[in-house]
Amino acid sequence: MTAQLNLPNVKDQVSAAEWQTRVDLAACYRLIALHGWDDLIFTHISAKVPGTEDFLINPYGMMFHEITASSLIKVDLAGKKLMESQYEINPAGYTVHSAVHEVRPDANCVLHTHTAAGVAVAAQKCGLLPLSQQSLFVLSSLAYHDYEGVFLRADEKPRLQADLGDKHFYILRNHGLVTAGGSVADTFLMMFIFQRACEIQVMAQSGGGELVHIPQGVLDGAMQMMAGVMRTPVGMGGALPWPALLRKLDAQMPGYDQ
Repeated sequence: MTAQLNLPNVKDQVSAAEWQTRVDLAACYRLIALHGWDDLIFTHISAKVPGTEDFLINPYGMMFHEITASSLIKVDLAGKKLMESQYEINPAGYTVHSAVHEVRPDANCVLHTHTAAGVAVAAQKCGLLPLSQQSLFVLSSLAYHDYEGVFLRADEKPRLQADLGDKHFYILRNHGLVTAGGSVADTFLMMFIFQRACEIQVMAQSGGGELVHIPQGVLDGAMQMMAGVMRTPVGMGGALPWPALLRKLDAQMPGYDQ
């Protein structure tokens, strides 16, 4: 029997609000695995515990398809575990996520990936190009951070924070993608759109033909268009597809809510 199946259920040890966040975050991990965007155990998603500065993150050593609500590790901004767990946390993951949570109270969830398409675009000097409808939503709130090596040094955090500013989509050059949103659902949807924009760019470039860029006037109206499509004037509208995504998980990868 695998180790994660023996982990105790912590539902009775946390508030109802924290438990719901745990369930949503575990679902997000499994959705990343379901879409093939995981990188063994080496990327990470965090979500703030409601009403606190603490956050939840994956146990370092578990695959994303194994993550459950109870297995998530609760840490404070200093990286101290606040509940007993046989697992530790990824030190690079702590550096990235604590950096964002420290300065962005609106970022209740932070999602980081190392997908092939994402890293490919992150390695291009031009960054993300305005080539697709997906890209225009990303470009409306996109920041870049230059590569300094694996995120292990605390002294990089101020530079990362300064580069990210108030944006919601981040390209970590030569490294990967990050999204930060007000909810787990919003943050997953942002990554879905970000990932698709990168895939389209790499495919379009591989064709070798001249590329057509979206005009700046259209890019300038991206936020209004997004609000219309998502049927919400605020946030990313992740709540719209989230119930359907959970139904898909229940059918294909159940058990995240344990």
